[in-house]
Amino acid sequence: MATQNTTQQMQKRNIVPIAMMFALYFMIAFVTGLQNPMGMIVKNQFGVSNLLSQLGNFMVFIVYAIMGIPSGEMLQRLGCRKTILLANIVGLIGVAVIFLSGQIGNFIVYLLGAFISGFAICMLNTVVNPMTNTLGGGSRRGNQLIQFGGTFNSLGATIVPILVGALVGEAAQAKINDATPALLLAMGIFVAAFFVFLIVKIPEPYLENNKTQKLPHTPWAFKHFVLGTIAIFAYVGIEVGIPNIANLYMTSELQIDTTVAGTVCGTYWFLMLIGRIIGGAIGMKISSKNMLLFVVIIAITLTMLAMYIPTHNTISVPLITSEIKLSLTQIPLNVLMLVLCGLCTSVMWGNIFNLSVEGLGKYTAKASGIFMMMVCGGGILPLIQGFVADTFGYINSYWVITIALLYILWYALFGRKNINKNIVVQ
Repeated sequence: MATQNTTQQMQKRNIVPIAMMFALYFMIAFVTGLQNPMGMIVKNQFGVSNLLSQLGNFMVFIVYAIMGIPSGEMLQRLGCRKTILLANIVGLIGVAVIFLSGQIGNFIVYLLGAFISGFAICMLNTVVNPMTNTLGGGSRRGNQLIQFGGTFNSLGATIVPILVGALVGEAAQAKINDATPALLLAMGIFVAAFFVFLIVKIPEPYLENNKTQKLPHTPWAFKHFVLGTIAIFAYVGIEVGIPNIANLYMTSELQIDTTVAGTVCGTYWFLMLIGRIIGGAIGMKISSKNMLLFVVIIAITLTMLAMYIPTHNTISVPLITSEIKLSLTQIPLNVLMLVLCGLCTSVMWGNIFNLSVEGLGKYTAKASGIFMMMVCGGGILPLIQGFVADTFGYINSYWVITIALLYILWYALFGRKNINKNIVVQ
């Protein structure tokens, strides 16, 4: 009875910090998601190739390769709160530079703004994942909280393409300036978050650990973690590449209106939101391994169908419109297969993270920094997919996605096993 009361007291004490972590999930997705419709905008404004249109997205994610490990060190040295405050300042500067690029019409300045924004998102991601997992007590409960937090992440990602698609209008006339309201909203979010975290107190478990002990090993000593970082590299590339290239495919090859294309991409993220709600609801009943296996197999099936279903086959489906309501819209059936992948990608992050850090104990904070480094896959894989799209066509570029999914399938089956249990982690 005493143990149960203690658990209930801990859960009540963690309500505010958990809510703040959920808010960060929204911020991360909203700012990162800007690069999806921006790829279509810069392709038209500056007349660049599919490969170059993904450079802004690449800039946001390549920062993880540079700042992933330093962000983990920052988390231990400065603690969660100071890291978050610094990230909000950097994020405000980054979005402001993107806004400036629209005013002067300069592609290089746009890329610089995307790069600076990536620094902020990397720092926030380094905090939010281990913190949410820790607040949930790790294991299935930690995975459950990450899935629920992911619903807010998906909400932010859902809003961005719909909002920007509605603002832009015709793809042929798309300009960065057209996205000004979305950019101003992003800057406002960073300002608001800064002042909220300036006031609200949150736990500092990793700062305390750093002060009390020096770790004899590193997370690299755990084979299942190393393989998990490769899996997260593949996953983030999958999550970003599916809608990014689909947006270009619809607006460039299929000549679908930008508002409709943005709505389709927004629905992909909306389905991720639904998937994360479901994943959070059943997270205590299903293991991370089994959940990951199920969704990866379904995703591979959907991606293969998307590549082999003829484009002329269409279907009327209810999509989330710019007025945030359901409306029947005619879209190619193969595009629908890609949209449905959102249900599968929704829960992959939390499950891969959980399997990768399982049994790491005191090495989790450093592991989170390394994990963030591998999020650069969200910039590298879509860039590769853009190159394949230029060379072999949009639909054939989804072989990049399929290969990445096959690796995650292997990880869930075999690579996740911890064979380094001899290392003391308490």
